[in-house]
Amino acid sequence: MSTFDDHVASRRPRFRARGIWLRTLLGCVLVVIATAATVTTGVLLEVKSFTDALKLSPQLKLGDELASANAGGAQTILLIGSDKRAAGAVDSSSPARSDTMLLVRLDPNQPDTTMLSIPRDLKVTIYPFHGTPMTQKINAAYSIGGVKLTVKTIKQVLGIQINHVVDINFEGFKALVNYLGCVYVQVDRRYLNLNAGLPAGQTYAEIDLEPGYQKLCGQQALDYVRYRHTDTDLVRNARQQDFLRQIKNQLGASGLISKRFGLEKIFGRYASTDLRSSDSVLQLLELLVQSADHPIHQVIFQAQLGPSYVTASSAQIRETVYQFLNGGVADGHIQLPGGQKHKHAISQVPLSAATPSELAQADALAMNMPFATYFPVRRATTAAAPDDDMRSYFLPDRQHREHYAYVDVVGEGEIGQYYDLEGTDWTDPPILENPNQTIQLGGRAFELYFEGQRIRIVAWRRGPAVYWLVNTLQNLLTNHQMLAIAQDAQIVR
Repeated sequence: MSTFDDHVASRRPRFRARGIWLRTLLGCVLVVIATAATVTTGVLLEVKSFTDALKLSPQLKLGDELASANAGGAQTILLIGSDKRAAGAVDSSSPARSDTMLLVRLDPNQPDTTMLSIPRDLKVTIYPFHGTPMTQKINAAYSIGGVKLTVKTIKQVLGIQINHVVDINFEGFKALVNYLGCVYVQVDRRYLNLNAGLPAGQTYAEIDLEPGYQKLCGQQALDYVRYRHTDTDLVRNARQQDFLRQIKNQLGASGLISKRFGLEKIFGRYASTDLRSSDSVLQLLELLVQSADHPIHQVIFQAQLGPSYVTASSAQIRETVYQFLNGGVADGHIQLPGGQKHKHAISQVPLSAATPSELAQADALAMNMPFATYFPVRRATTAAAPDDDMRSYFLPDRQHREHYAYVDVVGEGEIGQYYDLEGTDWTDPPILENPNQTIQLGGRAFELYFEGQRIRIVAWRRGPAVYWLVNTLQNLLTNHQMLAIAQDAQIVR
């Protein structure tokens, strides 16, 4: 690996957005921030509308588990995605489970807004309010004692204070995605799990998704972001982050603003929170305004994956918490080295050749395409990786016009890690909006899209079609690997 790639590999993947998940949940507050309202009466009316929407759902009463928020100071917000409301909610007839636990840190004195996904299988000791301590996965706290015990357990494990909690259930997620008009996503591989004929106790959440760029709505979107049957907590967290990134890219602040009233109703119907008073909403609003221009730093939870649990040492937890509380170091747009030395380094990246059967499969696929079909003849993979998965299909655009498309899924070799080469005659899909940089390499112009300092997408154009190479969900491929694979991609037919 080159010195340049050593430097990149040492940096943790980041994505830059403007608090998309928090803004989506706090619909009315989002509006006030984005429009920078200057008329006090207008601000108060928006806040009143939002607080009225909150009253549609039961209030989370968490007692002294939450820390008081200081005006103008940092706040930590816990976002929970659950399959049912916690104990005491209107639909709590069966035990609830927390499927997602995400901490958001808003600090006007730090360069970044930080986000930390807590692995749901993290091995912890849970101390029920009335009962015997037990060793369990951290998401069991929600089933045992609802949001209150979840907050207590996170505080004990991480040693941090939490100021507010938002608990939104799966039906709310589906309603939100549908209301936003669904979301275009690069589905990185084939997702298939059907339970027909399986006995009880051997079933998992069902899913049936083909790979490739496509629009996901309601239930399909939920199945996609929840999936974890044959990968890991960390891969699923990366999949959820990518889904949120696509919402941000496709809608932006103006799109969310235009849908603010519907967002309020969805939030009020499907989410529970401790927020109730106009004072607490206005205090949070002040902090959000101060942090609006901060990029988001996705802190990676340092841990080991085991057969049953995710485990983390005291040192790993301390380092994770430090990064979460201190916001990281802001960095700008990466400048790739130029000149012949850089081009030589890319050409020397060690890659594996595609197999004869994969080349034959690509040749057969190309016969269905009315435009040139590029194929990654050299790739970053291991002997443990599965064979390529290729398919051609029709891709509807935003106006419901169908376009020819194909995708080649390449296994990187680690659990749950796949990268795609996609081609289509839809030349302006949402995924390719706003490239960060354009370079010339090997006689072609490549559009580069970064996630922090890692290249997320490399795209190029030829005739009536556009092509793009997408990194794995956790951005495991180095910048040199991404550029080398794209440069060496060849036209099959």
